[in-house]
Amino acid sequence: MTDHKLVLHYAPRSRASTIRVLLDELGANYELKVHNAKAGDLQSPEYLKINPLGKVPALQDGQSVITESVAIALYAADLYPEAELTPGLSDPRRGAYLRWMAFYAASFEPAVVNKAFNTDIPQQIAPYCSYHAVMKALAAQLEKAPYILGDQISAADIFWGSALRWTLMFGLVPDWPVFTEYAERITARASFQSVLEDEALLDAAQEAAANPAGIAAAS
Repeated sequence: MTDHKLVLHYAPRSRASTIRVLLDELGANYELKVHNAKAGDLQSPEYLKINPLGKVPALQDGQSVITESVAIALYAADLYPEAELTPGLSDPRRGAYLRWMAFYAASFEPAVVNKAFNTDIPQQIAPYCSYHAVMKALAAQLEKAPYILGDQISAADIFWGSALRWTLMFGLVPDWPVFTEYAERITARASFQSVLEDEALLDAAQEAAANPAGIAAAS
């Protein structure tokens, strides 16, 4: 068991939620540093020293600071090999694992964001080819087995289960059974349900703290 003491910079209902679930799945020893994005915490001078982009998640491991969700997930999962959520360097699944983690950041998320804002980028320019091609490639992989790498869950599934839950909720991906069933299977895990329940309370408390005048006016 690693003796790393991690600090996760987090805001509820953000990309940091996925990393929080993953750390719980890994059995990681970490401190949860909760920020109120609604109150502007992520733009404070103190936080911008950690991540100049003013985004969460960010992970601190001693003097090391890791930003970008995929990088954090890869880093954290490698710290806890005993959790068996990351294929090792000699595991034949390692290449596919890295591929699908990178695919999320390089293809899926840009395609979905452009879809959300009706931005039409020519295939020759878009790094992900086309939105439809991304959806077809992901669906084809998920149709092969219960998990993205086969019969054993990995950190990649925590990522993709969370991503599909959110994008299905907002109609940003097709509601194909392969997506809906996979998202339901992954997010039914106790780690997801615990985080989702807790952050619903956190989100409500932060909304009240960030906008007390609005609540008073509405009452």
